[in-house]
Amino acid sequence: MIGGLSIGFAQPLLLIGLVSLPVLWWLLRLMPPRPRRIDFPPTRLLFDIAPKEETPSHTPWWLTLLRLLAAALVIFAAAGPILNPQTGGTRTTGPLLIMLDDGWSAAASWDLRIKAADELIASAENDRRGVALIPLSEPARDIAMMPAGNARIALRQLSPKPYSIDRVETLPLIGRTIGSATDSELVWISDGVDTGRGADFIEGLAKIANERPLTIYDSGAPQPHGLAAAENAAAKMTVKVLRAQAGGPETGTVRALDARGAPIGDASFAFGLSDRESEVAFDLPVELRNDIARLEVVGERSAGAVQLLDKRWRRRAVGLVSGATADTAQPLLASTFYLSRALGPFADVRLGERGAPANAIAQFLDQKLPMIILADVGTLPAETRDRLKTWMDNGGVLIRFAGPRLAAADDDLVPVKLRRGGRSLGGSLTWEKPQQLAGFAADGPFAGLAVPPDVTVTRQVLAEPDASLTTRSWASLADGTPLVTGERRGKGVLALFHISADMRWSDLPMSGAFVEMLRRIVDMSGTTQTAGAGPATEANVETVAPSRILDGFGAFGPPPSTAKPLRADFRDRATLDHPPGFYGPPDGPLAVNTLAPADRLAPLDTAPLKANHASYQNAEPRDLRGMLLSGALLLFLIDALIVSL
Repeated sequence: MIGGLSIGFAQPLLLIGLVSLPVLWWLLRLMPPRPRRIDFPPTRLLFDIAPKEETPSHTPWWLTLLRLLAAALVIFAAAGPILNPQTGGTRTTGPLLIMLDDGWSAAASWDLRIKAADELIASAENDRRGVALIPLSEPARDIAMMPAGNARIALRQLSPKPYSIDRVETLPLIGRTIGSATDSELVWISDGVDTGRGADFIEGLAKIANERPLTIYDSGAPQPHGLAAAENAAAKMTVKVLRAQAGGPETGTVRALDARGAPIGDASFAFGLSDRESEVAFDLPVELRNDIARLEVVGERSAGAVQLLDKRWRRRAVGLVSGATADTAQPLLASTFYLSRALGPFADVRLGERGAPANAIAQFLDQKLPMIILADVGTLPAETRDRLKTWMDNGGVLIRFAGPRLAAADDDLVPVKLRRGGRSLGGSLTWEKPQQLAGFAADGPFAGLAVPPDVTVTRQVLAEPDASLTTRSWASLADGTPLVTGERRGKGVLALFHISADMRWSDLPMSGAFVEMLRRIVDMSGTTQTAGAGPATEANVETVAPSRILDGFGAFGPPPSTAKPLRADFRDRATLDHPPGFYGPPDGPLAVNTLAPADRLAPLDTAPLKANHASYQNAEPRDLRGMLLSGALLLFLIDALIVSL
């Protein structure tokens, strides 16, 4: 290695010829033998004649050095020097098996990997060896040994996948392909990222390789980056930039684009010496942040370096209307205080103006807010109810909280029919002790939430039992009565918390479960998903078809034949059946990303393998023999010219 450049020799044994240079030096400077002296008197006259030319007694040092240099160049040329030689592979006579990582993490340096595989195939072609090419993303692929020319064609047809691959699934395929050939050679062109069960793959590969020569390409290529955990917070949008190894300081840029691909803003990221993740923040107005549909690492062509955003990432504006006058008299005890604090991390809360609730509702409807919350609001005017119903039919989400006013009202703007008066400790429909929360409906928006054991309810509004009560109950108390009910109204949702939004009827507003319940409902606003509108059966589960899909390089294209529709509430990472991209209608698509919010990149530990390690070359190999022979010939011509003068 000289100045970052590597030099190899095709015939290194010929460099032994350099040992002969001292002998050649001795021969070149050797003095001719002395002439024999014979006394001849007449020759005395010849001493007085001046000679026309003089011959040195030995060769000049600079001419000797010139001839030695010419001889050294010939020796070096005979040894076959190569600049940036291919360092991978072990020369054997058996077949060559190339394992190629072709997940999203290999896309950023895909050209380097293809080049390394092509050089290996070219070497195998010179030795007349068979080649098998195994992409580690396709465990069901039919693999067979083929001539090098066919392998080169098959190599050009490969492309990186836009999702994480499971290498373990290909172990049986590798074992079948290598068979019982003990003289075969294995080469693994790795991306260095543990995409899952990496230790299991290393262990299985060690058993298959056994004593066979194994070479791993695992250095010389730039690290892949991933984007995950985008969040549209109160003041800014953030996203995490990930890398697998702590490779020293590094900087870069993440760009935000809208649905048409127009740039909205750039933000810089920086990795410290030992950092494996960095956070990028876009300090933009909420209107601009809500228009972001794609985040990408500038200059990196990879599906993992792209984060797609849909309406779930929009920071929604929520109108909050209260029917209680205590909101102004004792603001820290008011329902608006608890609701504002619970909604603050993920929504922009707009409080209704003081006065009649109908006026505040009309103002929010004029602003076309996607979600409105009514806290203990009684009977509304007919005109306001009609506007709310039309708004819900068009996709609005209305959340109501109970209270004395709602309990005494006769209102049909609720998902279930209510009894007058309500139920409390010490009342006519009394409880002996406060009721605890029993659970959440499996088909409702709160499915999967942990039931808080310390939440109790002392008062509620009761629902009239009927056939639809069970299907509309999203959360229930220990005695079986509903805590939260909801139903679909047109394209929108109507939900009712049977308790107040403050601490008078329950301590639920003080729990973390209350925040998560509101987050789940806010996520339903402005989307086609209406989870909880009914029982989740195969007949009524809403699915969306793929519309625009990312390829391995992060570019949009038509859906492949393997892409399948998915549930409208899909929140997992991309797979073969569900590649990353947008699903559903253009006006309300569902985004599927290569990395899930909790995913992090980890380095792949290949230390347990007995293998040679090679690096990807950034420069083409170059034969230096012609240059050296030309230099030697030039020196010989100079020598001949000097001697002739």
